Parts: sequence; C-alpha cells; structure tokens
Amino acid sequence: MAKRKHSAEWMIDRVKEYLNGSGSYESIARDNGIGYTTIRRWVAAYRYHGEAAFFERYGNNQYTHEFKISCIEMVISGKLSAEECTARFGISHASVLRRWISEYNANRELKDYDPKREVYMAEARRKTTIEERKEIVKYCIDHDRDYKGTAATYDVSYTQVYSWVRKFDANGEEALIDKRGHHKTDDEVDELERLRRENLRLKRQLQERDMTVELLKKVRELEGM
Repeated sequence: MAKRKHSAEWMIDRVKEYLNGSGSYESIARDNGIGYTTIRRWVAAYRYHGEAAFFERYGNNQYTHEFKISCIEMVISGKLSAEECTARFGISHASVLRRWISEYNANRELKDYDPKREVYMAEARRKTTIEERKEIVKYCIDHDRDYKGTAATYDVSYTQVYSWVRKFDANGEEALIDKRGHHKTDDEVDELERLRRENLRLKRQLQERDMTVELLKKVRELEGM
C-alpha cells in the first residue's frame, strides 16, 4: 500500500470542514494544497464508511473481472459517480475506475487483478498516455516515492514508474513525452546536430551532382559513336 502523505486525522478534519460549512471543495483544496477531486473523494468515502475509511489498510485491493464490470455498469447507468463508486467499494483511485471504463468502451478484456503479482516484471507494462504518466508521477511523488505501490495502483511496472519519476526530476513534464519514432526538425536540435545534418545534405548534393556529370559524359559518348 502506498504510504499516505497526510494522517487519517488530518484528512478527517478537512472533510469535517466541508461538511460543517467552513469551506467549499475549491477553498479547502486551495488552502491545503490538495486536489479538488481529492477532497471530493474523501468526503464521499466518509459518507459511506465514516472515519474508518481513513485508517491504513495493508496490501492492495484485488479486483476481479466481475467486480470491475459491476462498478463500470453503476457509473455508466448513472447510479453512482466515479468518485462515489471509488469511495463506496474501496477502489484505490478514481482514475483506476475511469481506466476500466475506457477499456470497457474500447472492447478490451478486463482481466482479474491480483496484487500478489510481481510488479517489477516487464510483462506488467501497458501503454500509457502523457496525461496518465503525469498523474502517475505526481501520485508517486505525493506518496513518498513508493514506486512499487504506485505501480500496483496504476497497473504499470515498477521500472516504468521509476523511469518516469527520474525523467520528471531531471527535465520536468516535457521529459514524459514518448518521442520514440519522432524525428526532430532542424529547429528542435542543437547547433552541432544542425551542422552535422547540413554536412550530410551537402555530401548528398555533391554525390548527386557527380552522378549527373558522369551521366552527361556517358550520354555524350553515346551520341558521338
């Protein structure tokens, strides 16, 4: 289980601020440096489970195929919002549920999730979007860089999480963009690379000119025969 950034008591106090009318979701989130959806999720969890929802549970949740489908249908039918469903059934994060919905809508297979599987293994990898990578990095940093817990929460590999966080630390969000298959333009490279490219272009032009000269010679030789 990823280590929490805040104590259970602190989170409960924020929830009670909202419930007793001391602040709105927006003002409480802003004043305490937390996300708007985070305080909404805490309030929903409190309404379903009371203060018990905020005390540490050990190990990660296990999600069966049937459980995933049941939660998806509740959200799609409008019976519960994603945040309410997450709070009611103890799903690790609303983004996990939203990913299930995306996979369901794309007709992808929703497999059982067993937290005992080895998150370090390469087989655990899946494709991610830039927005997912940003969210995963933020979650990991906010939870004391718990790479394994983050990997289990978002169904990615330990190696992926570790690599993204290191890239983010070094060069910010821009470093999380997957540039495989992307050929940089001349404006996107440094001066040395531009000179190298220009040199290659000139060599090609000279080779083409030499080939043209040789071709013209051959034509003249043939015409003179």
